[in-house]
Amino acid sequence: MSAKAAWPEGVARHVLATVDSTNAYALRMAPDTPGPAWFLGLEQTAGRGRRARPWASPRGNFYGTLLLHPAEPPEMIALRSFAASLALRDAFVGLTGLSGAFALKWPNDVLLNGGKVAGILLESSANKRGGFDLAIGIGVNLIGAPDPAAVEPGATIPVSLLGETGLRITPEAFLDALAPAYANWEAKFIQQGFAALRQEWLSHAARLGDTIRARTGSQTRVGVFETIDPAGNLILRMSSGPVAIPAAEVFF
Repeated sequence: MSAKAAWPEGVARHVLATVDSTNAYALRMAPDTPGPAWFLGLEQTAGRGRRARPWASPRGNFYGTLLLHPAEPPEMIALRSFAASLALRDAFVGLTGLSGAFALKWPNDVLLNGGKVAGILLESSANKRGGFDLAIGIGVNLIGAPDPAAVEPGATIPVSLLGETGLRITPEAFLDALAPAYANWEAKFIQQGFAALRQEWLSHAARLGDTIRARTGSQTRVGVFETIDPAGNLILRMSSGPVAIPAAEVFF
């Protein structure tokens, strides 16, 4: 396990005993939060995942949101989901030492031994300064995972860090590992652009080169996961040629 990194300078840290949703709370607090800030909820009463799905929120798991005030256009802001994925992987590896156990699933999940251990949800709103407030919401199954029977057929089975590794990590300790890991990737994103993140993300991508299914609305495409492009789109090689997919649910 690596040495503990210092908390990033200039980033606030708020721990809430209970909260409806850390993303919703962070965006409500944005007008009074001038700099970057982490909000950790020890319990969520109205957590949600992608497409507004409920996110099971038992105590002991991680529910955190990083609030930022980025200046880039929306398509650049959205690429921070890759920074969050890489930071999550770094935090997991630093805490467990299990480098080979963690993989990144496009667009915004982290896998442990092939099961979903963490998810990311980006939400933003325009602010009065003419820019955006960005909430990078992260949920991690530290000690418990949803019942696999509750997951739709073909979806990645959820797992917990405790169940897969036997390690019991508190939400506060996980935040202490995640915050500096994210700050590192944020700095690279600002200084070097998405290219540096893209290359690293691809080196840890789950099922790269394999045949996958990508579902957008009522349409499902089947093809080979070839790469992600400089805009973060999934490139799926089909019989008709490569297709760029900006958003989809991926099934293995």
